[in-house]
Amino acid sequence: MVVRRSRRARRWTIDLPWGEPARLTVPAWMSDAEIDRVLHEHRDWLKAERARQRPRLGLDPRSVSELEGRRAARELAAMLVEDEAAALGVEVSRIQIRDQRTRWGSCSPSGTLSFNWRLVLAPFEVLDYVVVHEVCHLREANHSRRFWSLVETRRPAWREHRRWLDEHGPELLAFRPAA
Repeated sequence: MVVRRSRRARRWTIDLPWGEPARLTVPAWMSDAEIDRVLHEHRDWLKAERARQRPRLGLDPRSVSELEGRRAARELAAMLVEDEAAALGVEVSRIQIRDQRTRWGSCSPSGTLSFNWRLVLAPFEVLDYVVVHEVCHLREANHSRRFWSLVETRRPAWREHRRWLDEHGPELLAFRPAA
């Protein structure tokens, strides 16, 4: 457990990044005894959360380099974007493959679509869903009912793929290929 004191913190927070030590951020004024109390009171919760973070995808850091992953992601995303953009009658200005830590994709107002390269490590249907989701944002730039209805017409099983990301996404985002 890493304890970090912060002058800006108003209360304590616990963060459990996948595969990294837990982090407790506390206000600078918090006493050591109070920190010990928080840790003691939350030890069962920490243990249970860590147990949920056991690797399930079987990703081997030596099996793929980031460069290979980026190339494969660009190729697949470009193919899917081309088909979906044509079907929806929208234009894409650019496709970017990035190393995001918290996002799977994004759509800018200028029509640039960005995708996380780690999507190539997920099942193809999950990558496909994220691409369709972002292309749909070129028609509906929000998460309104109209947006989700559009996603539904393009990929009726989108909820299943989103659940996969909810369940396995943190492990995928934490994946770091061997240098």
